[in-house]
Amino acid sequence: MKILDITYVALLAAFMGVLGFVPPIMLSFTPVPITLQTLGVLLAGGVLGPRLGAWSMTVFLLVVAAGAPLLSGGRGGIGVFVGPSAGYLFSYPLAALLVGYLIHRFSKFRLRNILLVNLTVGIFFLYLIGIPVQSFIMEISIIETIKLSLVYLPGDILKATLASYIVYRLVKSPVIKRTIQKNAETL
Repeated sequence: MKILDITYVALLAAFMGVLGFVPPIMLSFTPVPITLQTLGVLLAGGVLGPRLGAWSMTVFLLVVAAGAPLLSGGRGGIGVFVGPSAGYLFSYPLAALLVGYLIHRFSKFRLRNILLVNLTVGIFFLYLIGIPVQSFIMEISIIETIKLSLVYLPGDILKATLASYIVYRLVKSPVIKRTIQKNAETL
């Protein structure tokens, strides 16, 4: 990995930490808060591509596991990886990888293509891993957990839309575009 790649990975991992400073919206019926960090996952995959996007989320989770209170609400430490939101956290690197891989397979960057990937793959994949783990840890049925998780959908759609727009604008930058194309070819 080159120094520029390491810089991008660190930058997106730090951006995830900054998103964690935005206070979460706690809900009375579920311990999983509404946070802005989903936006960072989608940006990591979309801007950095599959390999670097996954690396940035992995670095972020390692820093959180080391005890840094970078998750929304000032949470950190190894204990967050056994709580109700553990599945969502574990899915961050894989979601960034999938989003980055699919977005960069399009021959042309169009906003609608990026939004389609962010909504169908990015958000869906986070739910696909997060909901069963939440169900298991909270000891409730999958169906009940899905019903609880419906409250997150409007916010996640907004975050996916915002991430798509930001990725669309950033990918036009020659430096970012060159880096993304190079990293997409190596995967």
